[in-house]
Amino acid sequence: MMTVRVRAVPRAKKEKVESFEDGLKVYFSEPAIDGRANRKLIEILARYYNTKKGNITIIKGAKQRDKIVRISETG
Repeated sequence: MMTVRVRAVPRAKKEKVESFEDGLKVYFSEPAIDGRANRKLIEILARYYNTKKGNITIIKGAKQRDKIVRISETG
């Protein structure tokens, strides 16, 4: 299990993941409405870390751009 600091960038033109200070910066087109941005963020991180979406949990900052995410090996 590991934790990662993530800066979410909703409503971006392109979907991408890049290194950012001591974490990741994730760009995606979904707006931050009704949890859509968080679901998209989890989907992108699952692809990035080659794991299932169920293995990724936002443990802090669910309603903020700066988040702490836990990634489990098994889910």
